[in-house]
Amino acid sequence: MSFQPNSPAARDVAYFLHPYTNARAHEENGPMIITKGDGVYVYDDGGKQYLEAMAGLWCASLGFKEDRLVKAATEQMQQLPYYHTFAHKAHLPGIDLAEKLIGLAPVPMSKVFFAGSGSEANDTAMKLVWYYNNARGRHAKKKFISRVKGYHGVTIASASLTGTPVNHPGFDLPIAGVKHTSCPHFYRFGQDGESEEDFATRMARDLEDMILEEGPETVAAFIAEPIMGAGGVIVPPKGYFEKIQAVLKKYDVLMIADEVICGFGRTGNFWGSQTLGIKPDILTCAKALSSSYLPISAVMISDDVYQPIANQSQDLGVLGHGYTYTAHPVCAAVALETLKIYEERDIVGHVRAVAPRFQERLAALGEHELVGETRGRGLMGALEIVADKETRASYDPAVGAGAKTNAAATEHGLIVRAIGDNIAFTPPLIITEQQIDELFDKMTLALNDAAAAIHKAAAA
Repeated sequence: MSFQPNSPAARDVAYFLHPYTNARAHEENGPMIITKGDGVYVYDDGGKQYLEAMAGLWCASLGFKEDRLVKAATEQMQQLPYYHTFAHKAHLPGIDLAEKLIGLAPVPMSKVFFAGSGSEANDTAMKLVWYYNNARGRHAKKKFISRVKGYHGVTIASASLTGTPVNHPGFDLPIAGVKHTSCPHFYRFGQDGESEEDFATRMARDLEDMILEEGPETVAAFIAEPIMGAGGVIVPPKGYFEKIQAVLKKYDVLMIADEVICGFGRTGNFWGSQTLGIKPDILTCAKALSSSYLPISAVMISDDVYQPIANQSQDLGVLGHGYTYTAHPVCAAVALETLKIYEERDIVGHVRAVAPRFQERLAALGEHELVGETRGRGLMGALEIVADKETRASYDPAVGAGAKTNAAATEHGLIVRAIGDNIAFTPPLIITEQQIDELFDKMTLALNDAAAAIHKAAAA
């Protein structure tokens, strides 16, 4: 494909290496260029409107034109555009945000450490766990267990925790000391005759077997999203986390809740941990913390975790970890304003009010010939495309069923996320019931178009 000289598309292809993109295909096809946003909609450089059913990357919770966040950033830029928090330095936005998050935590927490992204937050969590166990003299207790299809970021450490198929090949990952236990997706991995409760029990047994095989004295922490996001919006079976946490307690393994996607109302409670019954020792969050208007993330730690870390920092003279942008004052100010808006507008209450319609329309797509399963909670959902609904057989990857469905949705003015042959939806939390109907009306049309294209490709 040729691009007009010096056009934005031509300059993009010439200079920009994109994340999660086939670089050679991008050279041929170029980018979709988004130029503005308003509420749940974004617009491309040709003026076409799209309902953004992924809130960007699971993150623009207040939509794409919240003036209060722009004002908060502007005012803080004028007051104190930057300062750091190293060596006993502080500023009011960072202090206020830490206090606010501790007050909102799903279980009692002691301290907050700020970073710039979910990846950095989970990377920091790993380092703090190592530091914590060194402080306790447990120098062998350093291994982490994540889950197949779990997603925890893309730094060297957090990408190792991630258990999705595209994040390890070519990067020499995962690093040593990171293991992945079974994925709790009953539709795909439940056995014949097995109930969901039996499946949850088997998942906990798999975890316990892994801990015993590795040696409990070597296993430090287990990390999990309440509901898996980038793995395909996988909702665990009832009782799963209760059984998992019993195993962790038995072997003195820390529970880390990755709330990067599920936090701040997405699942119908302020935290996914509340929805799924998780009592974390450490909690990481990002994305909707600032509605993603500016990059900021946080790691909350319990007092049981904090006290040995504090002692170790005294023994060594310093906690030798931090980022230039830790608690950046402008990002912190925007995050504080975001939290104020959630409270003043009762965003969690709004999610609870409109989520039944969202889940009803999502479930109805299960009747479509392409759809094997629909799943979700709150304003979070996915459908799985299958070649055979009865046997649950998938299409040959060469057919590109998910990609064709994604392309059909785009044609109909709907932005979704294809995760293999799973199509994910996590719209801005401000979406209305009318806009939910618009979303799923467009998705129905897209599925009809995709069915024709998939059948044609499958028959070729």
